[in-house]
Amino acid sequence: MTDLSYVRADESPNLPPPVNTTGVIGWMRANLFSSIGNTILTLIGVFLAYSIFEPLIEFSLINAVWEGENRQACVAPPDSGLHVGACWAYVKAYLPQFIYGRYPIDERWRVDIVYGLFALLLIPMAIPGVPFKRTNALLLLIAYPIVAYFLLTGGFGLQIVETNLWGGLLVTLVIAVTGITASLPLGILLALGRRSNLPIIKLVSVIFIEFWRGVPLITVLFMSSVMLPLFLPEGVNFDKLLRVLIGVTLFSAAYMAEVVRGGLQAIPKGQYEGAQALGLRYWQMMGLIILPQALKLVIPGIVNTFIGLFKDTTLVLIVGMFDLLGQIQSSFTDPTWSSPTQAHTGYLFAAMVFWSFCFGMSRYSLFMEKKLHTGHKR
Repeated sequence: MTDLSYVRADESPNLPPPVNTTGVIGWMRANLFSSIGNTILTLIGVFLAYSIFEPLIEFSLINAVWEGENRQACVAPPDSGLHVGACWAYVKAYLPQFIYGRYPIDERWRVDIVYGLFALLLIPMAIPGVPFKRTNALLLLIAYPIVAYFLLTGGFGLQIVETNLWGGLLVTLVIAVTGITASLPLGILLALGRRSNLPIIKLVSVIFIEFWRGVPLITVLFMSSVMLPLFLPEGVNFDKLLRVLIGVTLFSAAYMAEVVRGGLQAIPKGQYEGAQALGLRYWQMMGLIILPQALKLVIPGIVNTFIGLFKDTTLVLIVGMFDLLGQIQSSFTDPTWSSPTQAHTGYLFAAMVFWSFCFGMSRYSLFMEKKLHTGHKR
């Protein structure tokens, strides 16, 4: 009788998964072409993306002008049939003004130091694994603003530079960073005040929040720049940039307070009762138990407020301050670079800069959400 049975003595080799289930092809099959409906939507999306980005790529890259001395480089010869795209030579020529404004050329090294110190302190602060976080935070929040103030304005042997000479990206970052840094702690205090059991504190917080949320930012800037000096005693005057910083900070703090209040209301009552049962005082309970959980839950809302504040810095143009967008618009009056594509190129450059900063903040918020994730995701 023949024995037809077979017993393998060694394990069979592991075979790789099918090609159509892994890698790019597998991802596309699972996410883009998993059904007839998704396939149709994918094809429509590809068509729309091509319709939008094809002219943009052609304008900004293919037909762009990269080198030139004046507007002639960005103007097509008559009857040539050529299509000239973005005039990046104009951006290259005006780039120092877009970054520094009318800051004195011989003193721009001070702005570079401020930029460098900010990056040097912010990057290790944003990386979770870097040690000495407390020292880094103290340097960034206390020492750096003082050093940056004297570097930018002058004093102690440095030439005095009035703020009306500041402009471009410098003004944008000063307003945005100051507003973001100051509005978060103020918003937290307002949120706690609105939930306070003390009637006076709660009433003051509610009035403050509702007032600033009910007024457009343009009105706030007009009031801080035009109307505020009328109510000050004779001879007393605030710097225009300082007035704008105060107005932007108070305006943003009102919105930040509501974002934080939403996180506080999302914390279960048992967390408050447990902290009280441990004998923690109010500020200990908030600082150690409640606020860390609440702020973690509202990271998307906080970052969204920061992004809105960063983009709203362009409104300072209406009170005579030239931020990045204002500096670009002022360059349109220069006949040396006047061309049909000058305005398009300038606005495209501004859009790229603002998108880069906002996208960076958005991606970092997603990173922090994943790192602080403790089981809330479904």
